[in-house]
Amino acid sequence: MKKEAFNNQKYLKIQRESILKREKKFGDKLYLEFGGKLFDDYHASRVLPGFHSDSKLQMLLGIKDKVEVVVVVNANDIISNKVRNDTLITYQEEVERLIDTYREVGLYVSSVVISFYETAPNIHNFMTKLENNGIKAYKHYKIAGYPQNISLILSEDGFGKNEYIETTKPVVVVTAPGPGSGKMATCLSQLYHENKRGVKAGYAKYETFPVWNLSLSHPVNLAYEAATVDLSDINMIDPYHLEAYGVTAVNYNRDVEVFPLLKSIFEHFYGESPYKSPTDMGVNMVGFAIDDDKLVQKACHREIIRRYFQTRKNVYLGRFDESCIEKMEILISKSGVDINNRKTVAACLKVAHEKNEPAIAIELPNGKIITGHRSPLFGACAAAILNTLKHLAKIDKNMFLLMPAVLEPMQELKMNFLHRSNARLRAEEVLLALSIQAKTNPLADMALKQLTKLKGSEAHSSVLLSEVDLQTLTRLGIRVTEEPTSYKRRLYNKN
Repeated sequence: MKKEAFNNQKYLKIQRESILKREKKFGDKLYLEFGGKLFDDYHASRVLPGFHSDSKLQMLLGIKDKVEVVVVVNANDIISNKVRNDTLITYQEEVERLIDTYREVGLYVSSVVISFYETAPNIHNFMTKLENNGIKAYKHYKIAGYPQNISLILSEDGFGKNEYIETTKPVVVVTAPGPGSGKMATCLSQLYHENKRGVKAGYAKYETFPVWNLSLSHPVNLAYEAATVDLSDINMIDPYHLEAYGVTAVNYNRDVEVFPLLKSIFEHFYGESPYKSPTDMGVNMVGFAIDDDKLVQKACHREIIRRYFQTRKNVYLGRFDESCIEKMEILISKSGVDINNRKTVAACLKVAHEKNEPAIAIELPNGKIITGHRSPLFGACAAAILNTLKHLAKIDKNMFLLMPAVLEPMQELKMNFLHRSNARLRAEEVLLALSIQAKTNPLADMALKQLTKLKGSEAHSSVLLSEVDLQTLTRLGIRVTEEPTSYKRRLYNKN
């Protein structure tokens, strides 16, 4: 059995207890800022082997009768149609996806906050769509001098200008489609409004990374910096915690910067602050559920290398500034990792050079590397997956699994009716063809049954992949990186 480095069951238990304890501390209502992802936290599952990608969601479901969810999105991200780097969908679509997912599992989603609100047609349309689907939409505004201008912030021209969010549950989870959405400001604004209404409300923060009780240079925290290299956030020692307790704790710059405001709010309304440091605000218990630190460190080193290639890709596509590569190189130096340890890179580039075609190399969890390259019939991704399934099923690599009776109609459809530029099959199409033949072809059935064995594999492509192939690899649980170049330097990647 594969050894896990992280005790997920222990984590769920102690994390739930930590949140409930914090709720009781304040009495009436707790605004819980949720950082990161609630149900598809693949970064956490990669760097903490054993962490389930939906752990935070499962933890909340254990106390769902006490919980309601408020989603915050920055108006500028809606107006600019900002796209998430991981899901490749806009922030507006991500808000909609989050709401649908939370509702489907039984969490109550009460409202959406449009932070930094400004008038724009797509903002109006989005708010109307939300209201028509039973989701209240609230406007929160930009405050000049935030978070330093405390006197303005704690006035009717500051938080007082924001619309009050009506909530009914004792624990209000405030989440967002991505960073910079204004989650903390939303929570603090609610503290202001709740106090005006005689409600004793509290605030806490649940952010998986950085892990406060691990060192600043621990690979878990370095991997988090690598994951957020495009942001201005940096991990740092919490100076308030060190001064108050003489204990070193890791936090990040935005929480340290906004802490004086939070402290002032509590002192203004309640006479004193329950928190002496940004670290005190947190309820994260992830650092207490690590069973095998050495295994975690190895996983983090692999993640840092993956993030290096991802950063190069995003710089090439113009999504990240060039300086991000320099930041990544510094992190690689700090962690002591060697990017050449990603064996799929050399294997992939070797085949691409020999065949003069795009190629992909897949490294299975047992270390075996299988390659595939583009041909007149298959794209590189399709070829690599097909070759890997043959290997796992112990089928001769030269044997044809897909019969012309299945392939030819698919190719005809692509060329004659869908008007594609070539008849080459993508990975998803190959898998569909295999599934069609599985009932009548035992070999196709054997190959198809190997799909679950691909989870946890690593892959590298000699060129940037199409969104369709990239999503197929991701859904199969294959962790893929790409060379920052397009096939024949095409700007529109259709292959």
